[in-house]
Amino acid sequence: MTRRKISILGSTGSIGTSALDVVGRFPDRFEVVGLAAGGRVDVLAAQIRAFQPKVVSVGDEAGARALSGLLGAGDPQPEVLVGSRGACAIASLPEVDFVLAAIAGSAGMLPTAAAVDAGKVVGLANKESMVLAGEYLMAQAKRTGAPILPVDSEHSAIFQCLVGHNRDDVRRLVLTASGGPCRTWDADRIEACTPAEALKHPNWSMGAKITVDSATLMNKGLEVIEARWLFDLPPEQISIVVHPESVVHSMVEYVDGSVVAQLGTPDMRGPIAYALTWPGPRLPLGLPPLDLPALGKLAFEEPDPRRFPAYELAYEALRIGGTAPAVVSGADEAAVAAFLAGKIPFPGIAAAISHALEAHSARPVASVDDAIAASDEGRRSADGWLAGRFSKG
Repeated sequence: MTRRKISILGSTGSIGTSALDVVGRFPDRFEVVGLAAGGRVDVLAAQIRAFQPKVVSVGDEAGARALSGLLGAGDPQPEVLVGSRGACAIASLPEVDFVLAAIAGSAGMLPTAAAVDAGKVVGLANKESMVLAGEYLMAQAKRTGAPILPVDSEHSAIFQCLVGHNRDDVRRLVLTASGGPCRTWDADRIEACTPAEALKHPNWSMGAKITVDSATLMNKGLEVIEARWLFDLPPEQISIVVHPESVVHSMVEYVDGSVVAQLGTPDMRGPIAYALTWPGPRLPLGLPPLDLPALGKLAFEEPDPRRFPAYELAYEALRIGGTAPAVVSGADEAAVAAFLAGKIPFPGIAAAISHALEAHSARPVASVDDAIAASDEGRRSADGWLAGRFSKG
């Protein structure tokens, strides 16, 4: 059996480490050629010892020096690249078949685009790439022949629910949301939510930014934007339903009233493995089987825009089009960072996004640079508004 040669962008994050766990279970199926990481060079050094990639990338020169100090004479000695240029090189290595795009936030935009431009099979875990420049990236993928496979659990579920069905028969997509740690809280308690509380996700183990996005429901709004481009459906045909158990990962409703759902235990290794082996057979991952009788019931609720207004801002940005979604994404990154730093209250996240969107004049996205510029604009707009409103000076 020929091993699939892979690069992982964001190898030291939660998605990257889960992917390497899958890869490590099936050494006869996968060969790690390239790894791109940010600042966790100690984790990267351990990954180099375990998987012996030919090329790696780190965030900056200081990281490259630290990595050199961590790797001894008896360790593998891959070529070490630096910065965004290095990550883009990892994404487009000629011998690589599959690129897992898992660098968090807008920083993942350029390497993801590089993988698409190189015609690679792309496992997409970086939703911001689709939020910033979904229409542009899908057009590029069509031109280069690069399949873009969703790795987010919700989009992977939809992808699986569409297999074997006629796309013209789809009535709507239904994205499920856990509701996050604040799901049952009243408005007063939500207003007082601390970073520590927001980071206590009830079901999933994820990075800090995406976990806070889950608490505000902005993550679900960004997923609506991603789904619009991945599956070529307008926002009116993409719905959100709160599902606290996170067992139904998402659903597709067809015109005859049938609903196809994908269920499973909340573990990102499932959707990662599905993308890694596509279109081949599924892998026996050894995950705990889904015990429906033990669950007893599955609950579903409408999301509440009064307590969680952020997701509706994503819908509004999608309706505006052009650079508006990128501005929302950038503003969200800035606001979440300020919240995690203790500079603003929890409701300030949605308020900052709303301000940035209202202040923006949308324009077309004709390139990756256009998308990144709009995201940066949203970040500056949110930062400026938050500094004026919540500055202690």
